[in-house]
Amino acid sequence: MGGVRKLAGSFVVPGPCGVTVRDRLKHLTPRDEEVLRAVGAHQGARASRDLKARCADGLEHGADTWAARKRELTAQSSSRIAGAITKASHDQWALARRCQAAHIQSLETGIRMLRHRLSLPVGEPGTKRAAGGYRSRGEWFRKSRRLTMLDARHAAVVAEWQAGRVRVVRGGRCLLNTRHHLAEAGLTEDRWRERWEAERWFIAADGESGKRFGNETIRVTPDGEVSIRLPAPLAHLANAQHGRYTLTATVAFAHWGVEWADRITANRAVAYRIHLDTGRGRWYLTASWQRPAVRTVPLEAACARGVIGVDTNADHFAAYRLDRHGNPIRDPRRFGFDLSGTAGHRDAQIRHALTQLIHWAVRVGVAAIGIEDLDFTTEKTREKQGRRKRFRQLISGIPTGKLKARLVSMASEQGLSIVAVDPAYTSRWGAQHWQKPLTTPRRTMSRHDAAGIAIGRRALGHPVRDGVSPARTELRAWGRTAPPPHDRSDRAGHRTAQAGSGARGREGTRPPATDRPPGGPSPSGTRTREPSAPNTVRDAPGTQQWVQDSLTHTG
Repeated sequence: MGGVRKLAGSFVVPGPCGVTVRDRLKHLTPRDEEVLRAVGAHQGARASRDLKARCADGLEHGADTWAARKRELTAQSSSRIAGAITKASHDQWALARRCQAAHIQSLETGIRMLRHRLSLPVGEPGTKRAAGGYRSRGEWFRKSRRLTMLDARHAAVVAEWQAGRVRVVRGGRCLLNTRHHLAEAGLTEDRWRERWEAERWFIAADGESGKRFGNETIRVTPDGEVSIRLPAPLAHLANAQHGRYTLTATVAFAHWGVEWADRITANRAVAYRIHLDTGRGRWYLTASWQRPAVRTVPLEAACARGVIGVDTNADHFAAYRLDRHGNPIRDPRRFGFDLSGTAGHRDAQIRHALTQLIHWAVRVGVAAIGIEDLDFTTEKTREKQGRRKRFRQLISGIPTGKLKARLVSMASEQGLSIVAVDPAYTSRWGAQHWQKPLTTPRRTMSRHDAAGIAIGRRALGHPVRDGVSPARTELRAWGRTAPPPHDRSDRAGHRTAQAGSGARGREGTRPPATDRPPGGPSPSGTRTREPSAPNTVRDAPGTQQWVQDSLTHTG
């Protein structure tokens, strides 16, 4: 086991702690859209100024500065809207801070790799564990200049981190850069401006327990009627009492509608957000609420009925079902998806593949799905992979974070547990110990299918490289006799019919395969063939002989 890193233990992933549902606001009148645009623009401008103030505070931010910002916003809107805006600004600053830390870590990884390769002689071959030197003096010179650039960039980012400065763009930096490439994006300046303004609007409100229908700012009744508490400067636009505006559109949450109705009937907190999809010209209402933390199922209980091991790839999920003893059952399954195209298309493909996987798990009766705890943060760096640009694009395109979040959320609704395992050596050991023995004329085993078995066994707590031959393990599950070794030696012992630990009479001798005991006469009383001559005869000390017979000759 020299050189093999220590594997992390498997664990049951905690279930989701929140729910989010969305419905379209249909049949809005021009007046409704005018009011929504006015509210979004008014509160979006306040949110931009508050985020600027929060970023200016940096590490000096505290409860006093937060309260001062909220008091200033309250005079321009309301206390609840001010609280939602300041909380959103604080969350966005914290997210930018985490991204800054991840960027520093990525720069440090690249700098270490560059320094290592630059310290080696030109042309030094690499190994599986570490990269070698650069192939030419020209490449060595270019990489030395890149090291200088990364050092300067790292020093600047560290200085910003220590000072508490972050760089945040309300509306998204990607959309901001699209302004300089309108032709490539297929947008006009007016269409881009519309998207930019819509992304910077702010029409959201946090829920409040004890208030009517769980939210005082954006209120949705059990009948689906939506009303908004307008800010003080826009109170003249109200069409209902107490400065509220009631939309003509109604909502009906098809998914989780019963739970949502139970919450608002009991006046429990529900947060709402209204946004405009400029590409489709549609308005949507998103509702979200928190669930109480549920204690996860113990690992032994989750795997009591077996597990499905899933190997995540760039275009499909390779899944294999295993019983609780770690034996593969029947044939592997594959669930394909296409990660090309728009973000919406990729998201739909992931959802469809996960839905097929979960439905299959429910049909076969398992209670857990084993999946690798993947994190490609250190694997997709330019300095580590070098010229392997296609490989870097491949692993960068796998949405591991979104995939895990969706799988946990969707599986919990079907009563399935997700077991995360260490991804180390699953593909290598799976192909080495399971791919060839399980390949038959009617079953094609790929490296990914074998990795699914390795993942499932690790989730069950069994070693991937079992002491029993994988071929014998599978044949034992089907109740068949293990085959002899490929050579004629007796290293594998005699052939035995493997029986389960609970089978009665398992310690007894194997029953005869014919209608007569071994070595006895045939039913007719005559011999059917002549005995063959021994293949090897060697004298041993004394009077004993060690004889090794050949296979029976039928000629």
